[in-house]
Amino acid sequence: MKKNKKRGILAGIIVVIVLLVILIAHTFVWGKLFPYSPIIVGFDKQEMPHLVVYIQKGNQFSNFGWVDSLVPSVEAFHDLHFKSKPKIFFFADSRTYFKRSMSKARMCAYYNGAITVSPWAQVEDSEGKISLGIYLKHELSHSLLFQNMSMLRAMRYPHWLLEGIATYSAGQMGSYPYPGKEATFALIRQGNWMPPGFYHTGEEDKVKLNVDAKFTFMYSEFACIVDDLVNSFGRQAFLSYMKNLIHDGDHDAVFKRSFCMDFEIYLENFKNSIISNPTR
Repeated sequence: MKKNKKRGILAGIIVVIVLLVILIAHTFVWGKLFPYSPIIVGFDKQEMPHLVVYIQKGNQFSNFGWVDSLVPSVEAFHDLHFKSKPKIFFFADSRTYFKRSMSKARMCAYYNGAITVSPWAQVEDSEGKISLGIYLKHELSHSLLFQNMSMLRAMRYPHWLLEGIATYSAGQMGSYPYPGKEATFALIRQGNWMPPGFYHTGEEDKVKLNVDAKFTFMYSEFACIVDDLVNSFGRQAFLSYMKNLIHDGDHDAVFKRSFCMDFEIYLENFKNSIISNPTR
């Protein structure tokens, strides 16, 4: 009886393990972990010199050869190189996108460097509403930085800075639906300001912003900070700051070493210079 009981327990454990393996495999191939999956189902693969494009079968758009030309300029701006060719997935329908993407945004970059592109982003580009190239340069910025650090470091990298670098380097300010530099300054003068450290924390929702779109304003605000750091301290100083954060998680200490100023003092000076100088 004892042997039969042990066999029954062992059989139950094996069944549970098998079910877990099946569930995990399903999540990678058909679910939210799809961008990390080594097995790609339902997509046509196009290998290019700098990246790999996957186009979902049935996609009304298929000419994505031009995307490869974005990589050199992204690498040049960041003064970094991709460790491996990033994968970009162009989805054909929203149902599949929602099943296999962790984001409901137009696009999303993952910690392994993969990028998912929603079907409506492709439609909006074809209609002239947005620039797919600008959006992809934004996501490639994330992808490049993610590939140059560990996943844990990427999760802890200042989120506001990731978005500021991506928005600034892509030339996204002033491109629909992001406010341009002057429009962002005008909104700041009206009392709108998201403390960078609050972004992606519980404090973010406590800040009231009187803007048309919260996230596009925040991204442009963060891009304006990046723009000011580059103009005030020089490109090389900024790149050193950006790269040092890949290895050192103490943002405020890295900022002070890079720019000889406390981060909060810099932010206060930056914000006050906008408010006190309407022509800036």
